[in-house]
Amino acid sequence: MKRAHYLQHVPFEALGSIEPWLLEAGYETSCSRLYASPKLPKPDQIDFLIIMGGPMSVDDERDFPWLKEEKRFIREFIASGKPTLGICLGAQLIANALGARVYPNPEKEIGWFPIQPVSSPDSNHYRFPASTEVFHWHGETFDLPAGAQRIAQSVACRHQGFQIGSSVIGLQFHLETTPASAQAIITNCRDELQPAAYIQTEAEILSASPAQYLAINGLMEEVLEYLQTG
Repeated sequence: MKRAHYLQHVPFEALGSIEPWLLEAGYETSCSRLYASPKLPKPDQIDFLIIMGGPMSVDDERDFPWLKEEKRFIREFIASGKPTLGICLGAQLIANALGARVYPNPEKEIGWFPIQPVSSPDSNHYRFPASTEVFHWHGETFDLPAGAQRIAQSVACRHQGFQIGSSVIGLQFHLETTPASAQAIITNCRDELQPAAYIQTEAEILSASPAQYLAINGLMEEVLEYLQTG
């Protein structure tokens, strides 16, 4: 059986809508809960790597010493050519593991805001719809790592997504979000909901319709299928 492994940085940021897709696609799922134990598998033991989000920064190695080993592991797994997906902190970890800088974005982006696709000279790159409202919770951004193509942007953040070859995608935003996971991140990170141009209120975030969640979860499935077959 194929094995999908995910790296989890805090208890309240888990797979969300990714989990049922993995089960349907025939993957056995395992997890490194880095907040509890720094133990990581060997790259040759897994077929698909998913790196989740978290409130820490990639540079917080003094407070979270496992970050250094995690970045080494990510770098080694990407070199294997197998599918790799990074979400929010996960995308920043991919960028940083491959030598790119991660730093505060001019604006924090929290809530439901649209992203736009970025055209690529490679017609085989994943392409997002013309404008899609997705769920964000990030305050940092990154430079593109070597060989990466930008695939998404927003008004508040130029580097919303990137792709390396056909096996690696990093996304600043959360397509895996469900009503339960949106509530979980609010419960644990409510102090970040300070009035700003691109920070919605708790009520605004939680007023998202079932159709909004279905739309982003559908896009998440498309990205996963792209990586699996790429």
